[in-house]
Amino acid sequence: MRGCIKIVLLLGYLASFHGLYAERITALGVGLPLFLYVGVFGVLAVALLLGAWIRPSPLRWMLALLFALSSVFIDAYTRITDSYMTYSAFVSMVYAGGFVQEALQQYHHAIALAMAKAGLLLLGVGLRPGPAPRLPGWLSIASPVLALALLVAILFIRAGEGARGLPVMYTPLAYLSLMGYEAVHDSVGPRQPVSLARPTAPLARDIVLVIDESIAGNYLDINTPAGVDSHLNRAQPGVDIINFGYAASVANCSADTNVTLRYGGTREDYLRINSTQPSIWQYAKAAGLGTVYIDGQRTGGHLQNLMTETEKRDIDQFIQFDDTPVVQRDMAAVARLVTLLADGKPQLIVINKVGAHFPVHDKYPDDFMTYRPALPRGRFTDVTDIGTRDGFDGRPQDWLLYRNSYRNSLQWNVGEFFRRLFAEGDLSQAVVIYTSDHGQDLHERGNPGLNTHCDSDPVAEEGLVPLLVIQGQGLKTLDWQTHLAHNRNASSHYNIFPTLLGLMGYDRAGVATVYGKALDQVTDDPFTFNVRFNARLGAKPDFRHIDLGQVVTPGPDQGVTAVR
Repeated sequence: MRGCIKIVLLLGYLASFHGLYAERITALGVGLPLFLYVGVFGVLAVALLLGAWIRPSPLRWMLALLFALSSVFIDAYTRITDSYMTYSAFVSMVYAGGFVQEALQQYHHAIALAMAKAGLLLLGVGLRPGPAPRLPGWLSIASPVLALALLVAILFIRAGEGARGLPVMYTPLAYLSLMGYEAVHDSVGPRQPVSLARPTAPLARDIVLVIDESIAGNYLDINTPAGVDSHLNRAQPGVDIINFGYAASVANCSADTNVTLRYGGTREDYLRINSTQPSIWQYAKAAGLGTVYIDGQRTGGHLQNLMTETEKRDIDQFIQFDDTPVVQRDMAAVARLVTLLADGKPQLIVINKVGAHFPVHDKYPDDFMTYRPALPRGRFTDVTDIGTRDGFDGRPQDWLLYRNSYRNSLQWNVGEFFRRLFAEGDLSQAVVIYTSDHGQDLHERGNPGLNTHCDSDPVAEEGLVPLLVIQGQGLKTLDWQTHLAHNRNASSHYNIFPTLLGLMGYDRAGVATVYGKALDQVTDDPFTFNVRFNARLGAKPDFRHIDLGQVVTPGPDQGVTAVR
C-alpha cells in the first residue's frame, strides 16, 4: 500500500506540469528530436521513482528535500515571471540575492502554490517505501545521481539549453552544477590594479554618474516632442546641458548594465574586463577623488547588480535610505547629491535611482497624477522593483493604464529630481552624466506579454536609453560639441566609462585602447544591446541592433508614432 501511495503522489506531481510537456512536444513536432526528448524524459522519470525506494531514511529524505526545494525554486519563478527559466536567467537569479526579501513579501502566494505542489514530491520520495523491487539496492541511490549527470551533460553540450519540458526538479540542480563547474574552470584571473597613466588632474571637482532605473529613452521630452517633462529640455541657469539623444544600453537587464558601467567592459571583451580590470572606484581613488555610492533601491546594506564586498571596500561613502518611503528615495538621493556638491571635496559620485521599475502604481505622489486613467494605487507603496502582477493581465487596457502610471512616475522621479537639482545644487564645478540601465517594452505595438524588459527576444525599445551630460557653464572639461552631431542618437553605454576616465585625467590614447572611445570622440558605435549577457558554456552574446526608424514613441494623443 505504501508503495502505491508513493507512486500516486509522484505521478500526480509529474502530471501537474502537463502544460509544459505539451508545449515542448508541440514545439518539437514529429521526428528524431521528439524521440530523444521522450527518451530523456523517461530516464529522468524512472530515476525519480527508483530514488523513492532508497532504503536508508536519511538519504531518502535528503533527496526528497533537495528535489522539493529545487521544484519550488523553478515553479515559483515560472508562476511569477510567466516565462521559462533559462540557465542565464538562473545565474542572474543567484546573483540577485538582494531581491529575496521583497520577492518573499510580494510573491508569497505564488511561492505557497509552488510549495504545495512540491509537497507531493516531498512525500512521494520521502515516505518510507514498501517492499523493494527486485533490483540491486545500489541502483536506487545511483539512479537520481546518474539522471542528474545525464541532464548536466546535455546542458553542457548545448550551452545551457535542453531542460525545457523535462521533470522540473532536476533543472535547478543541473544549472547549479554547471555554475559550479564554471566557477572552478572559467576563472579569468585576479583583479588588476590601476596601471593607466594619468597625465593631468581631474577636469572637474565632482564627477557624477546618475544611473536611472527603467527609463525609456523614447518617453522623455529630450527626445520626443510629446515626451514627459524632464526639466532637461530647457535652458537652466549656470549649466550646460549636452543631449546625446538616444543611446544603446549594455543590456536589457539591470545587473548586466550596472556592473559594466562600473567596470568598463566592452562589447568584445566584457567578461574579462568586468572580472579582472579595476573598478571605477579604483580609478577614482588613484586620481585623488573620494568615492560615493548612493543606492536608492536596496536597504539594510544589501548589495545588488553584482557588487561584492570586495568592490564595496573601495567606496568611501555607501549611502542607502533605510527609513525613507520608496516614493521619496529619489528625492532623498538628489538632496544628498546637493549636499555633496556643496562640500568642496573632489569626488566621484555614482547614483543608482529608483526610477520607474515595475510596479509603477505608487512610484509618484498624488500631486503628480497628470496622466489618467492610471493603475490602481496603494498596493505597492513599499516596493522598489519586485511586485505581483495580480490583476494585470497584459490586455491593451491594462497597458494603457500602465503607460499613464509610467509617465506619472517619470514626471516625479526624473522631472522633479532634476528640477530640484537645478534649483538647489551647485553644479559650477561638476560634470553629471545621466542615463538609464535599460529601456522599456510598454507594448505600444499591442504585442502580448507582461514583461517590460529582460526578455530573451526583446523589442528594440528595451535597449533604448537617454544619455546626457550636464556641467557648470564655463567649466573646461571635454569638448562635447565638436562631434556631437555625429554622436547624437549614435552612442551607447560603452562610451561612458572611457568618458569618466577622461574626466579623471587618464591618458586618452591608453583609455581608448582598453575601453574604447569617449563621448567627445567619434564613436562609430554599432548601436546594439546584449540580450544574452550571461553567455555561458560556449554560447555567444546576442547583440541586437536598434533601428530608430522602427522605434515607437508616445504621440500627443497618447497613441504611438514612429521615429523618423
